[in-house]
Amino acid sequence: MHNKLVIGSENITIEQVVETAYSDNKIELSSDKNFRARLQKSRDILEKKLADDETVYGVTTGYGDSCVVEIPKNLRSKLPLQLTRYHQCGLGDVFDPNMTRAIQLVRIITLVQGFSAVRIELLEHMVTLFNHGVTARIPQEGSVGASGDLTPLAYYAATLVGEGDVFYKNEFVPSINMYEDLGIKPIELAEKEALALMNGTAVMTAIACKVYSDASFLSKLSSRVTALSSLGLLANSSHFNDAVFKAKPHPGTVQVAKWIRKDLAKAFDNKTLTRLQDRYSIRCAPHIIGVLVDGLNSFKPIIETEINSANDNPLIDIEKEEVLHGGNFYGGHIAFAMDSLKVLIANIADLMDRQLALLVDTKFNNGLPRNLSAAKGEDSYLYHGLKALQISSSAWTAEALKNTTPASIFSRSTECHNQDKVSMGTIAARDAIRITELTSQVITASLVGAVQAVEIRLLNNELSEQWIGERLVNFKTFIREHIEFIENDRPLEKELRKIMELIQTQNAGLI
Repeated sequence: MHNKLVIGSENITIEQVVETAYSDNKIELSSDKNFRARLQKSRDILEKKLADDETVYGVTTGYGDSCVVEIPKNLRSKLPLQLTRYHQCGLGDVFDPNMTRAIQLVRIITLVQGFSAVRIELLEHMVTLFNHGVTARIPQEGSVGASGDLTPLAYYAATLVGEGDVFYKNEFVPSINMYEDLGIKPIELAEKEALALMNGTAVMTAIACKVYSDASFLSKLSSRVTALSSLGLLANSSHFNDAVFKAKPHPGTVQVAKWIRKDLAKAFDNKTLTRLQDRYSIRCAPHIIGVLVDGLNSFKPIIETEINSANDNPLIDIEKEEVLHGGNFYGGHIAFAMDSLKVLIANIADLMDRQLALLVDTKFNNGLPRNLSAAKGEDSYLYHGLKALQISSSAWTAEALKNTTPASIFSRSTECHNQDKVSMGTIAARDAIRITELTSQVITASLVGAVQAVEIRLLNNELSEQWIGERLVNFKTFIREHIEFIENDRPLEKELRKIMELIQTQNAGLI
């Protein structure tokens, strides 16, 4: 039986967005009478304004710089559909179905705040498609992050009216075919509804939710790999002593050191595993990973405020019964969060790459074989161990670091200088998710190297499983279920992809 997320009763968390979008979980609108009354009143106020012949942006006028153009009454009902059509000019790869589910979910959540004047009928239609696993085909490129994610969200809006393509039953099909198969009808958008659907930050915010979730997992995994690398290098475990961090108690650093200490509990008891001071990629790992942990704690309320906010324009003040013209579609907070987090995540890639570089290099690895090669016998001279894996890790790290340039500083004036200062939040978020993917690849390489190093120490009787401790022995055993000990050289891609899949699905066996 699937869990069901109720929307409208209380604020939705990042974790709820990710769990629901990346599963088969269903959603429903709250049945609370006050919640539904608020939605209805928002719509009623708009319709009264129109009946009184008041001017409302995007309803009685054109869009953007065309707000000075008055739309004749007999044409206003056609305006919403036109908005969805001319904005379908995105390019680039399309979002995968899970990310698209997150986008659609976030858009529903933002529209139930009671400011957007959309009909309950439209919201129920969106929920129905979500629960049938229908996702729009949305190109990733084309949003400047203000007026929100207009172009990508246009593709979502189009599917609600039976236009565009959707991912349905494991393939892309025309949305009208999906409706015929389900035996339901597309909806006709009422005044303002296309604008409400498209004018907001749902795409960048949905990506931000996934970035946050993945980065949180990677902070724990990189801490575990650090513990394993520390053992592989026969490093000094006292670098992670809690007294060190009481002297500089940043919460994230304290937490990371605690994670590593738990993994190295037995090593703390074994006084033979000591060097006076290890290199920074080991000794300072809590200080590096800890910044990410603290950053995640800082940015969580920013992302969740965006999830649970009305971020289209115009808005309806149901208390004063006024139409509010503002800029809540501006994605500045998400842009800042993503530009900041992507730097912190890329630093994890750099850290993991440095640790792997120590493990493979006989000048620094404290007696391990060159490139962690475990080959024996006369033909061992032919084998090169993890030499190429370290090269690939370096390439992935470089690409991650290259993408850390802040996107928000590249604001462009667009749309006849109406949108003359824009957030670039969606580009920042797309950079961040790419950096997260690359960092996962680097951690995969470092993880493989650390496990290899520890097993070589075990074979040479330089370590015992008693010293390693139950937590890391179980971890090593779990990894070996997916990639065998590397004695003689062999292609590693398929096995690396298995580890990557474990990371991307946040398999509990890794942490």
